Amino acid sequence: MAAEIKTPPLRDNLLEVFEDAENGLTFMKNVSIPLRTSPGTGAGLPIRANVYLPLSSSSSSSSSSDTQEHEEGGRRYPVLVTYGPYGKDIPYATFHAASFSEVAAEHRSRYSAWETPDPVFWCREGYAVVRADERGLGQSPGLLDTMSRGTSECFFDVVEWAAEQKWSTGKVGLLGVSYYAGSQWRVAARRPKGLAAIVPWEGMSDYYRDRCRHGGILSNRFISIWWNRQVLVNQYGRAGRSKLAFPADGPGARGQEDTIEGDLPADVLAANRRDQTADNAANRFCDEDYYASKEFRLEDIEVPVLSVANWGGILLHLRGNVLGYTHAGSRFKYLRFITGRHDLPFYYREEAEVQKSFLSAFLKGRDAAGWAVPGKMAPVTVTLRKGNVGVNGAEREKAYAKREESAWPIPRTQYTRFYLTPDMTMVRASPAPDEPPQLATYKALGSLDNPQAVRFATAPFGEETEITGHIVARLHVSLTPNDAGNGNDNSSNGDGDDTDTDKDMDMDLFLTLRHVDAAGYEIFYTGTAGDAVPLCKGWLRVSHRRVHAEHPKHRPWLPHREYLSTDVLPVRAGEVYAVDVELWPTNVVVSRGGSIVLEVASGDTQGSGIFQHDSETDRPPSKFAGLNHIHFGQGLENYVILPVIPPK
Repeated sequence: MAAEIKTPPLRDNLLEVFEDAENGLTFMKNVSIPLRTSPGTGAGLPIRANVYLPLSSSSSSSSSSDTQEHEEGGRRYPVLVTYGPYGKDIPYATFHAASFSEVAAEHRSRYSAWETPDPVFWCREGYAVVRADERGLGQSPGLLDTMSRGTSECFFDVVEWAAEQKWSTGKVGLLGVSYYAGSQWRVAARRPKGLAAIVPWEGMSDYYRDRCRHGGILSNRFISIWWNRQVLVNQYGRAGRSKLAFPADGPGARGQEDTIEGDLPADVLAANRRDQTADNAANRFCDEDYYASKEFRLEDIEVPVLSVANWGGILLHLRGNVLGYTHAGSRFKYLRFITGRHDLPFYYREEAEVQKSFLSAFLKGRDAAGWAVPGKMAPVTVTLRKGNVGVNGAEREKAYAKREESAWPIPRTQYTRFYLTPDMTMVRASPAPDEPPQLATYKALGSLDNPQAVRFATAPFGEETEITGHIVARLHVSLTPNDAGNGNDNSSNGDGDDTDTDKDMDMDLFLTLRHVDAAGYEIFYTGTAGDAVPLCKGWLRVSHRRVHAEHPKHRPWLPHREYLSTDVLPVRAGEVYAVDVELWPTNVVVSRGGSIVLEVASGDTQGSGIFQHDSETDRPPSKFAGLNHIHFGQGLENYVILPVIPPK
């Protein structure tokens, strides 16, 4: 049972209303939305939101059929809702000034907020905009428990409330980036009344697999940065919020207003929150209460979905957008692949046109493109990464062509095995069954600062080759612990004769796929933070190697794991284990003379950026230190399956 939530004395009416003729909207600040759900974690406490309504004289739709009159003579509008942790009152310009300066001019206003639709832009398009502070954050009292079932239930109430207001047509759409995208999957699966469409723009759909534990390995670095700079500092009742400052090297909750109803002491603040950094470190399996409380069924989503995945989001959101689309139960669902930084493409003019077209179809009933016509719109749009356009260049990346496809994965995919060899190559010919045993050995517990890896490269491609889709690698691995008597001997044969085979050990695999041009230089792509990233990455903790092949989501090119405590398998020194490692989906067009490299490492390598897995609690040397081996010969086939796409 959750502890009672303590708050300062709540005020009945914090509402302030401003007419802004210059920007064409009415601004309703601190609207209190009553909650009907979430008992035990703040039932009876309100969610606070800002509401932005078009001024009828300035709305582009004020004389159009997509608005309606209500009984008091005012207009009704379809509603765009966001619900999240970053502060409805924190200006984008202070949350991340450098990013805001690069946003398209028509999406920049005094009301702009990080990763949310700009109210001025969308009010001009004839929408009402509701921006809500998530429970326990900003001006919303209650239990701070991000991405939980409880906070999703509050979001459910916010959606239904928005559909019931006198200024609402009763149709609600969800539109936002990152957290404001990931939360859409959860609430849509609950089917609130009035929800008509969702646009999860770069938003993970699986809390465990996409965000917190890649292949079972704790992704601690990003969680810590995110929690401490963007969330914890915005907790309801935190003293001194308005005076917070952060280095100008990224997003942060700068410019927040203090809690209107007063501050809370530190012990009460601690009792009023679930700490993501502590909870993710303390829990490891999907059948533990913590991770189980984040689960939902994508198949329960029925509303139209436009899922937008960024090829560069190789450590956080990409997988979730792809599998969210794949498993959503919606009749009308679309998957759109883009490139660019995480913060900017949402506001690109051409991408905003796609958003407008999709939302108009399902919230206004005006469908010029045919989104709501079965078979009219291609369900999948792929951006093709061909050539080297550099990193973090929005205009240069417009050179990438787009292509429509009838399904995902692309139906004509040729899943092609490239076999790893002891001489560090990848070839299409399978190894001879009598190949002598050999090892590829590298040190365990590598890190971004001290990478430990082996690399396997294809021969130069003889013709242009497209790779688009899901990737899996099969490896035969073993480990030699440091205390085995030859812990620093890179020539170890791994036969296990001098190891303690009963010792409880483990092994982490970090895989990266890289693209090398004909001149031998790696081609990098734009990552989440504008950093240089490779094609894709994948991970696996070897004790989590069990695959649920009987599960309906399992595919030969996408192994399904449940990550249950009962699935854990022993890892003993000197024993060889066959493992299948999922790499996240990718796209590349390899030019003639280019090649592909598979890197197998024991820790983070180039391209990990802030998404590092370096917790000594999760990866203690006592359990992981030593040497890692890949075994060849005697019928042991190591390979990566690449999704090769033949021309149409």
